[in-house]
Amino acid sequence: MPKYIILGQWTDQGIRTVKDTAKRADAVKALAAKMGAKLDVWWTMGAYDFVAMAEAPNDETYMQLALQIGTQGNVRTTSLKAWSQDEAVKVISKLQ
Repeated sequence: MPKYIILGQWTDQGIRTVKDTAKRADAVKALAAKMGAKLDVWWTMGAYDFVAMAEAPNDETYMQLALQIGTQGNVRTTSLKAWSQDEAVKVISKLQ
């Protein structure tokens, strides 16, 4: 399944209700599972408040999940599509 790295920052609304962050993460994980996706979240210090790794059946499913997360108003995210080393080597081997 395609993988996506998510870099996240809390919005003003999200930081005001930060005590609910674990509940929100559980709800998003459940939503992802309903969509056939998987989500792991880590809370961080620095430029981002959390990072996550998602796996989804395809880009369309991931986009739907990312947009659904955004509509809640608690976080802003930046998404990066990720390839494993084996996947990258397969692509790179086709270079001429």
